[in-house]
Parts: sequence; structure tokens; C-alpha cells
Amino acid sequence: MKRTEKGLALLAAVVLVAQDVCAGGLLTNTNQNVAFLRNPCRDAAIGIDGVYSNPAGVLFLPEGLHFSVNIQNAHQTRTVTSTFENFKYGVRNGGQTTKKYEGEADAPVVPSLQAAYNRGLWSFQAGFAVTGGGGKCEFSEGLGSFESVVSMLPALVQSSGLTDVSGYDFSSYLKGRQYYFGLQLGAARRFGDNLSAYGGVRILYGSCNYHGYVKDISLVSGGQTVSARQYFSGLYSQAMEGVGKLNEAAEQCAALGLTDKAEEYRAQAEVTQKSAARLGAMAVATTDVTLNCDQNGFGIAPVLGVDFKVWHLNFAVKYDFKTKMRLKNVSANSESASNLSALDKFADGATVEEDAPALLTFGVQWEIVEPLRVSVGYHHFFDKQAKQYADKQKELDGGTNEVMAGVEYDITKRLQVSCGVQKTMYQMTDSYINDMSFNVSSYTIGAGFGICITEKIKVNVAYFQTNYETYSKTTVDYAGLSSLVGTLAGQEAAQGLVQSGALKGSDSFTRTNRVIGIGVDFKF
Repeated sequence: MKRTEKGLALLAAVVLVAQDVCAGGLLTNTNQNVAFLRNPCRDAAIGIDGVYSNPAGVLFLPEGLHFSVNIQNAHQTRTVTSTFENFKYGVRNGGQTTKKYEGEADAPVVPSLQAAYNRGLWSFQAGFAVTGGGGKCEFSEGLGSFESVVSMLPALVQSSGLTDVSGYDFSSYLKGRQYYFGLQLGAARRFGDNLSAYGGVRILYGSCNYHGYVKDISLVSGGQTVSARQYFSGLYSQAMEGVGKLNEAAEQCAALGLTDKAEEYRAQAEVTQKSAARLGAMAVATTDVTLNCDQNGFGIAPVLGVDFKVWHLNFAVKYDFKTKMRLKNVSANSESASNLSALDKFADGATVEEDAPALLTFGVQWEIVEPLRVSVGYHHFFDKQAKQYADKQKELDGGTNEVMAGVEYDITKRLQVSCGVQKTMYQMTDSYINDMSFNVSSYTIGAGFGICITEKIKVNVAYFQTNYETYSKTTVDYAGLSSLVGTLAGQEAAQGLVQSGALKGSDSFTRTNRVIGIGVDFKF
């Protein structure tokens, strides 16, 4: 079967949104312990949670075995508000050209474990956490980028002189699941009383599934709702029948020596043939598309860290190297999905690049008085150097930067409270961000307490909330629809629609995030 390289391939975009719905791509989960939820600025703190955030500093805990088990519950939303003129044709849109699309991502239980054994000059450490993703996300009504494709059908039909089509409808669904499990192993060594260094490796295993469909595309024709595929197939058959009759008439005229009349019929047949081809393309393009793809992959990278204490100050630096991730697809997609180039990323047996970016962290903690500590920190994610499918990372202006500050106070020997704030700044561009994959800059606040049940058991409880900015963009070629129009109606028609502003559209993007957690630290 011939591939539909452009056509309505954008209908398949419903499944592409899954790439971001569960915190993949740019976002690395740094909340790997409830202590981070209490105070996001943990880069120079001395604690068992440092197995991730400051592994060199873990060596300064007392000798013996330290262990931490944590459970977090996260709820996120994605909201895209899209404006496109042709949305007015949607039978469920009430004539409105602006529509809000919402998706929810829930991770009911996100576990993590950290352990360290300190003996003499050495600290041997291990940690396990969900380092990326961590849940499922569901979009029950799709997004503007793929509804815009369906919304073009009435306009395209009307431009062909078939004025009986006045609206459209369709069904879409998406559910994405994405987990990156990380195991970190390493050791720290002390050099004198105030300096330690750490070396280790992080092993990542990625497991993802994307299930979605676009189906039941229908048109309102003559006041009745009809299947778009049947509508276009019927017109295609009529057009091809007309081609046959015109060619037959041309042959008859040629046999009678009516050369001019024969050429006229052949010219009409050629025009009708082109029209039939467009109708046939529309019939194929409105076929139901179903995707069900599992992706799995493995990667490993070094981790280095240094911790230095002087006076009442503690300094720490950590560098996580880029983790090369290549995900292998196991897909059970519909035949129609295999004919769409937009779904090559999800083809059975394909390999997909999805690196975890390198991360540099720096932190300082100051113990002002014995029960009071304040801290500041900085993170830089090398997103632009992390390989993504189709070199998508090259469209970024740069990597992600984070700054944070926090305070921790021991009310008594048994009760401790802390809070902190983190500012995350992405270097997005209009060409990179879209409703299928987006992150927006934000600030986060976290607060909580720790209570020592016994001398060897401590319970941490925290709440963590992220407040996101809104990123807006406008384009003269909304969702790349000129490609669709060019295939179905010709490049001249596509350029005309772009120049007239008929394909202009806009999107605004924002999110919400809240996490609650409880953890227990043990020491033996």
C-alpha cells in the first residue's frame, strides 16, 4: 500500500502528545526523597537523601548503616488553549473558534530508596528512584493540533465546490505511561576532615506505553451526519466513473476523426482524474488510526561529586553525565498507522533516541547557629546536548537553569521544620514548543517537617507545589496545515490560504503540579 507521507498524517499527532504527558523529555525528576519536598534546596545538605543530591556529603553522616524509604503521590494537569478559525465547524464547539484542551497525569505511588554504609574513610551507597516520568496521563478530547486537521475538511470540501458540507465530528483518545527507573551505585572517600569525593554510576531503564486513536471522522452533509470515509469514497467512485466515460468519449471521437473534440475530452478526463485523486486521498486520510506502542530501553552513565566543609559553611558540587538512551519499539498498531510517516517514531522494531541530559549542581549550606541552617543552590541541565528523536533538541535556545533557596530549623532535638523555593527557567522557542510536547518556566514551594520517633527512626512529611507560567505563541501556519492543504488541494491553494491568514492560529500552554509525600529514615 502506498504511504500517505503528508496528507492527513497529522491526524496521528494525537499519539505524539504522549511523549510529554508523563514528565519525559526536558524534565528530570529531582524529587527523589521527601526531604526534597520539604526543602528543594538540598544540594549541599548532609543527609541520607544526599545519595542522590549530594553523595559526597553522605560520608559526613555518623558511621553505620543509613536507610531511607519514601512514597510520594503526584497529580499534574496540562492545559492548552487553542484558537483556530475552522474550529467553528465542530458540531461540539458551538460555533466557537477557541477551545481548551486538558489532560491529567496521576502518579498515585512513586517510591524511592536510599542506603549508605559509612565506615572509616569510606561511604558505600545505593539509591533507587523513578528518575523520569512516573505516572499515566489521559487526554479524552485530544488537542488543537490534530483537531485542526479534521476541522479543515469542511473548508477543503467547500473550496472544491461541494457546498453541502457544513461541519465535522470525530472521536479521539490518548493514554500515555512513562517510567524511567534509576539505580545509582557508588562510593565516597574522605580526604582529611573536611573534604570528600564521590564516584558512581546511574543505570536507567525506560518503560513506556502509548495508546491512542483518531476514529469515527464524520461530516455534516445536507443536515445529516455521514462517515467522512464513505462520503469521500462515494465521490471518488463517481469521479472515476466520470473519468472512464470521458476517456471512452475521447476514443469514440478519435475513431470518427474528431481530433479536437477527442483532445477536449482527454483534458476533461485529466482534470477529473486529479480531482478523483484528491478525493481518494481524503478517503484514505480519514481512515481510523490506532496506536499501541511499548518502548523499552537501557542506559548507564557516571556520576561525580565533591563536598567541602569550612567554618560553618558546606559546599557541594555534583555532575551527572548524559545518559545515552535508545528505546526499542514493540508495536501493535493499525494498518492505517503504518501508512503514516508521522508515526515512524512508533513503528514496530524502530529505535528511538531519548537521552537523559547531563546535570550540574552546586550548593552552599550555612549553619548560622546550631539549630538553624540556610542554603542556596543552582542546577543546569544540558538539554541541548541530549539527543532526541529527529534532533528536536537543536531547536532549543539552551539548557534549563534552576536556582533555589531554603531554610531548616530544629525546633527541638526531635522536631524539625523546613521550607524552600525553586525557580525553573526553560529556554524554549516557538519552533520547539507545541501542544504535543511542552514545558513552561515555573516556581516551586515546598514545606514539611521531620520528627524523630526514636533515636534511630525519623519520619518526614511534606507538601510540594509548582506554579507555572503561561507560554503563548501565534503562527501563520497553524499545526503545519499548509502541508495537508498542499497534498489535498495543491501547493497554490496552500500558499493562498497562508497569505490570506486562513491558517493563522494560536496556543497558550500552562500546567499544574502538586506532590505530597511521607518518608522514613533509619540508622543502625
